[in-house]
Amino acid sequence: MFSNHEKQTKEKTMSHIINNTAKTKKYKHLTARERYRIEILLKEGLKPYEIAQRMQRGIRTIEREILRGKIKLVNSDLTYREEYCADVGQRIYYENARNKGPGLKIGKDHKLVRHIEKKIIKEKYSPDAVIGEIEAKGYEFDTQICTKTLYNYIDRGDVFLNLTNKDLPVKKEGRKRDYKRIKIPHKNLKGTSIEERPAEIDKREEYGHWEMDCVVGKREGKGAVLLVLSERSIREEIIIKMPSKTQESVVASLDCLEKKYGKSFRDKFKTITVDNGSEFLDYEGIERSVRAAKDKRVKLYYAHPYSSWERGTNENTNKLIRRFIPKGTDIGKISKKAIKWIETWINNYPRRILAYKSANDMAVS
Repeated sequence: MFSNHEKQTKEKTMSHIINNTAKTKKYKHLTARERYRIEILLKEGLKPYEIAQRMQRGIRTIEREILRGKIKLVNSDLTYREEYCADVGQRIYYENARNKGPGLKIGKDHKLVRHIEKKIIKEKYSPDAVIGEIEAKGYEFDTQICTKTLYNYIDRGDVFLNLTNKDLPVKKEGRKRDYKRIKIPHKNLKGTSIEERPAEIDKREEYGHWEMDCVVGKREGKGAVLLVLSERSIREEIIIKMPSKTQESVVASLDCLEKKYGKSFRDKFKTITVDNGSEFLDYEGIERSVRAAKDKRVKLYYAHPYSSWERGTNENTNKLIRRFIPKGTDIGKISKKAIKWIETWINNYPRRILAYKSANDMAVS
């Protein structure tokens, strides 16, 4: 039934067990060594409950193991007898474990499951932001999983009770879009081109350099819109509701912003980069200070046409806004209080590029 090598291994193991009087260490699953000991103790005539006491194991564990490793042997008179065989018990254990397959890493960590569902369904977090925030802020759970594993669990459809792929804000594509940087003549000849913007701003090391854009509602250029300012270094966001997508509304909104920050406006807003939309063509009005008409409050730069990557922070942040205000929404019906809530949510949102810190975290660090 067994090879010579297997017999020798079994005999050595049994001899070691017999001569070893130390207490057996407790394991969740029985080991091969413990199975050989059960076989020996049964041959010595001990009952299952006695074996359980001696091995400091549960009686049910011993009984199940004896049943698992039971074999039929033929006596000399051609009758049958049943005995427990440790090797059979061990082989069946391995087979069962292999057929069962790997268990879910998230296991029975219900606290982690509830946390993930709350963050994605109610707070509109992406799976990557959820996992990143857990690591960055040191939240403690019984289980640790990575972003890829979480996406796999959501794809399975049978791990979470309430969470499905439909709840994901955006499912990322496998690779980044390949932008081709082409030279396009600057459209707004009167304003200053991004080509003249200091190279230091590209490093995103200094606070105070912003990108500005408009998020529209029901129709392009019709009704209320959002004026969105995104800071390039810490990704701070300012969202202002405007009555229309016009040059006058943009200048008026910046006037209000300057009045709010007063003398500190120039320190907070050193430069602003915009696209060539008609609402931003009044560069003089945007740059001119409302507190002192002869002074400039900010330096404005225009990106190249069809070059959205030159305002990448704006583009990415606008996607966050769209989680709450989808295209076609009547922005006129959205209260300023609700818009302020979205602004606060974005400034508290963990960003991978900031090591999963938020803009507010970066502002106080």
